Amino acid sequence: MLVSIVIRTLNEGGHLEELLSSIVRQERDGFDVEVVIIDSGSTDNTLAIAESFNTQITHIMKDEFTFGRSLNLGSDFSRGDILVYVSGHCVPTQAGWLASLVKPICDGVAGFTYGCQTGRDTTKYSERKIFDKYFPADSKIPQNGFFCNNANSAIHRKIWSEFKFDEEVTGLEDMELAKRYCESGGKVAYVADASVYHIHDEAWDQTRRRYEREAIALQKIMPEVHVGLFDMIRYIWFSVISDAQSAIRDRCFMKEIIGITRFRVAQYAGTYRGNHDHRKLSKKRKENYFYPNTTLKD
Repeated sequence: MLVSIVIRTLNEGGHLEELLSSIVRQERDGFDVEVVIIDSGSTDNTLAIAESFNTQITHIMKDEFTFGRSLNLGSDFSRGDILVYVSGHCVPTQAGWLASLVKPICDGVAGFTYGCQTGRDTTKYSERKIFDKYFPADSKIPQNGFFCNNANSAIHRKIWSEFKFDEEVTGLEDMELAKRYCESGGKVAYVADASVYHIHDEAWDQTRRRYEREAIALQKIMPEVHVGLFDMIRYIWFSVISDAQSAIRDRCFMKEIIGITRFRVAQYAGTYRGNHDHRKLSKKRKENYFYPNTTLKD
């Protein structure tokens, strides 16, 4: 059996070598591995690093990029029976990551799996709290519901071929596919042992845009979800209080309180704006969402 690891890249030179080195060290329980890079215009040393590890490289034009289209192209380019998706700024925490992630698929328990995500030394404090919430210590194989995350996931090729990722959503393409798959009777599994460090080195406006585009996507997946102005204020208030209390227990309140406040404001301000945004994305705005380092403005 062949497992294809599909990695979307755009200037991922800071972490890609560590990720690919970790993949080389992965335990292989009766399967072979290929690594596919789907690059959307890197200008740093990303492609040189990928070539040094003998990966298979394909490309997507910047003006054609969406998260779903990129993964569909990378999956179509690959040859594996199981498709594994991992972010170019994620690094497996141990050598059993890959075998653990694909095991429920190999066992026929689930067709779509996702693994744990955790922070590292540069991770913002509030984002660590989010990781703790959505990626607990105990596995759920299979789980109830369709939550999943393509920063660290796997799917059987037959299931991907049948459902494929929505190429129009501005994010959450993983949950959008998983919802359709679960509605057809499929199962998603959460594998706590398949853990990665997820390294977000974002400025505050990039964090806000991330949550904004995900809120736009969530309108399609769960149109019943509405975030009003009072909701935004309430969410900011209670999340800052909760994180601050946690920081007090961790004895890092003075160090983290400003970052906690800025993160939660960026998170929920972006969520509020995205939840109320029904406009078709302009080219400039799309590039701000998908290429957060761009200097283009609305």
